[in-house]
Amino acid sequence: MTEIGSNTTGFSVAIPGHPESVVKLAWAASTDVGLRRSANEDSYLAKSPIFSVADGMGGHAAGDLASAAVVNRLAEVNTTDFITTDVIDQALLRATEDIDIVSAGSELGVGTTATGAVLTVQDDNPYFAVFNIGDSRVYAYEGGRLYQVTVDHSVVQEMVDAGMLTREQAEHHPDSNIITRAVGFGSPPTPDYWMLPLAAGVRLLVCSDGLSKELGDRDVLSHLAAGLPAKETADALVAEALASGGRDNVTVIVVDVLEAPVNLQHEIGLPRAGGDTE
Repeated sequence: MTEIGSNTTGFSVAIPGHPESVVKLAWAASTDVGLRRSANEDSYLAKSPIFSVADGMGGHAAGDLASAAVVNRLAEVNTTDFITTDVIDQALLRATEDIDIVSAGSELGVGTTATGAVLTVQDDNPYFAVFNIGDSRVYAYEGGRLYQVTVDHSVVQEMVDAGMLTREQAEHHPDSNIITRAVGFGSPPTPDYWMLPLAAGVRLLVCSDGLSKELGDRDVLSHLAAGLPAKETADALVAEALASGGRDNVTVIVVDVLEAPVNLQHEIGLPRAGGDTE
């Protein structure tokens, strides 16, 4: 696995052109190989303005290289305080080219999920641009409620959308590990994006499915609502995933918005793409 970035208890950045408007963040990452895997094929980047998790597929070495390609390419563009979605698109495209080289000769193909959030600015207001390819997830917690921001690219999610399964049934369906979109496998990357207004008190969770397949929404909510700092929260989430079975690699990044300028768009509310829990 590839780990880029370090845990941070206080990071401040001013909005371009508005030095009086400051965003202050804290974040932490935690990862574990799990109890049934011999290698950790997850990778992550936790360094403002990019927070991303990638879950590699394609076998021991290839999956690790695929997830590493994503976070390494994202790290290359991590050179300014705020980033546009076009920059993320280009980084994911270059990662796909790297994976094509790694996968040469592979009969099954090589790929990875890619999900995360990046600091961006629209109309002088700060946002998280949340992106996703595959079934790794981004959750948001605010005001006692948990929201799944991203929507999985998976067979079971399509069945949920069609009304054939409930979200709870989908988590335990035998096809729950089959994804319909990835970075790699010879296809151009096609991320979905959600714009999330920053507000003090918002807490993001970026994770691989090694967490979401072990812990239900209420379990995740209880940890994010406990009020512990980002590092303790990230470690506790990984520990509970292991205690619940640890069937896969598990990686989490917790990002806390400590301060942010008032954004009237925040009154619209957090996105409820995957449902919400309180």
